[in-house]
Amino acid sequence: MFGAIALLCAGALQDPVPPVQERLLVAAESADQVYELIFDGKALAIENVIEVGYQATEIEGPHGLTVAPDGRHWYVSMAHGKPNGLLYKYATGTNQLVGETELGLFPATMQISRDTGFLYCVNFDLHGDMTPSSVSVVDVEGMFELEQIVTGSMPHGSRLSADGSRHFSCAMMSDELIEVDAVSMEVVRRLALTDGTGRPTGGGDHGEAEGEESTDADAAPAVHSAICKPTWVQPHPTLPVAFVALNGAHQVVEVDLGTWEIKRRFPTGRAPYNLDVTADGKRLVITYKGAQSVGVIDIASGEEVARIPTSRRIPHGVVLTPDSRFAFISCEDKGATPGSVDAIDLGTLKRVSTVDVGLQAGGIALFPPAARPHLNR
Repeated sequence: MFGAIALLCAGALQDPVPPVQERLLVAAESADQVYELIFDGKALAIENVIEVGYQATEIEGPHGLTVAPDGRHWYVSMAHGKPNGLLYKYATGTNQLVGETELGLFPATMQISRDTGFLYCVNFDLHGDMTPSSVSVVDVEGMFELEQIVTGSMPHGSRLSADGSRHFSCAMMSDELIEVDAVSMEVVRRLALTDGTGRPTGGGDHGEAEGEESTDADAAPAVHSAICKPTWVQPHPTLPVAFVALNGAHQVVEVDLGTWEIKRRFPTGRAPYNLDVTADGKRLVITYKGAQSVGVIDIASGEEVARIPTSRRIPHGVVLTPDSRFAFISCEDKGATPGSVDAIDLGTLKRVSTVDVGLQAGGIALFPPAARPHLNR
């Protein structure tokens, strides 16, 4: 008996490592499916496959994914419409469709503001000439579009500041970073992004020098002369800076949100596409769409500390766990090769698990801790 008590006491004195239990969603754009995955700290596994869309004979292209801050619902943008795309709303746990609304041309990435409660989705618009497109603002309670804010050509990487008061996106074909006031729904600043060589960007008649603010925030350029091709922006969780992936220049730039200037440049692997910042604010994790790898950059030094090969040829999206321990990467491939999701341990800087999903895995989202009570319905 005394031996049993001693063992119990010894166990109580140990400092157990809490089990990792993460759930995430990934969209298979060429399969009209959303995969719900679970990760236990060692391996990824498929929990559910949700068929999305309403046209049985057409690929509708689920592209962007996001989960509400309270975790009760998740949302997916359907890129290929007739011509406009759709936004679908699902209940967390049951994965039942509970609402939908029409957006613009090729709706893509999105987030919900903690400040306004509205959802902001970029309308990427792959159709026809590279004219300025927009950001849709959606009331997710009633599921109706409130506004389309005209921004720039092929807006991409819809991200919000930590407090939800500012919305940022990149105009891929006019080389701009665009800031929107999430409350007034107006463009408040534009920044001409450059590759550091002094070559003109797609700002057309703006003519700004490197990092110089445009004097007319509402004037969306119509000239298609992109060089940098920015594809993603991510504000830092605590500092007044944002990081922008310059897909065409093989760089990430750090933008000072106070002075609205490019502060630093980080060389990257070929074609950086999406990126995220760890919750502790120490690292950037970047998908290199042209290098079949993921880069990890130490923000303080600006040095790339690891380049980790991915399981498929075209890494796409990235999300990070709230404890900064793991990164999840969605990967596309070519032809009939299925997509995949990789789990990367940010401590060992190694890929620890991979699971195959549907064709053209792209959009990816992590359920927040608030969603856990709703996942066990």
